[in-house]
Amino acid sequence: MKSSRIGVSVIISLMLLVVVGTLCGPKSAEGELRWQTPKKEEMRVRLIALAWSHPRSSFFSSEEVFIAEKQLSHNESRLVKVVYEFLPYQPRLSDSGLDYTTVHEFRALRDPACDETLSQMNSGEVGDWRQSQPNLKYSSDAPALNLERHRSPLPCYVTSADDYTRPVHDSVTEGSY
Repeated sequence: MKSSRIGVSVIISLMLLVVVGTLCGPKSAEGELRWQTPKKEEMRVRLIALAWSHPRSSFFSSEEVFIAEKQLSHNESRLVKVVYEFLPYQPRLSDSGLDYTTVHEFRALRDPACDETLSQMNSGEVGDWRQSQPNLKYSSDAPALNLERHRSPLPCYVTSADDYTRPVHDSVTEGSY
């Protein structure tokens, strides 16, 4: 008699567990997700200057930091900061040459944590990777940057050699930043 009671109790417990598991399964957990994976956006930029270049590593990823002109529409653009990450066996973005007439296409992720002003990018105030002397390496035919004019932080975009699509040679309309 005792063993049949235990058997019935076990069966009822298992049925209850199956019902609760079915009702409270993964579907309800998916609705609780609060963070979505950020989306990369397609970008077209012209490189104005190389602000900093990480020494190439044999084992780890390296990066280059650029001041670039992001194309918003056919006749509209804005200055942005581009962080280009690459592995030891991948080419640097600057290896393709710093030429303002080249439009670079890639996918990038917006990262507000690395936004900086032009003067911060050109000084040794923030971070330990900067040189004490300004060392912007301008692209050929790039407009000169007025460091005093731009006081708001440049939006920062992070990309990698894997997200780099292609360089496109294009005619340039002269601008001044």
